[in-house]
Amino acid sequence: MQLTEKHRQYWSKNLRITSILLAIWFFVTFVLGYFARDLNFTFFGWPFSFWVGAQGALVVYVGIIWYYARYMNRLDQEHGVAEEE
Repeated sequence: MQLTEKHRQYWSKNLRITSILLAIWFFVTFVLGYFARDLNFTFFGWPFSFWVGAQGALVVYVGIIWYYARYMNRLDQEHGVAEEE
């Protein structure tokens, strides 16, 4: 099966947004989580390192999921492959 130009554009955009969101996930999970211990300041009344580990990373994860779902719904509609509701 040969991919059309429309399919290539769809997958190109899909892979690009997935790569960007995975890079954000990696940064929040490993980089920020690792260096948060060295950031000694209060954030919403808690030490920043505790806040990142307990709540901050989870907020970012939910934001990533929300953005990906919204972006892919629009991309599906743009390329005519959206599910009918």
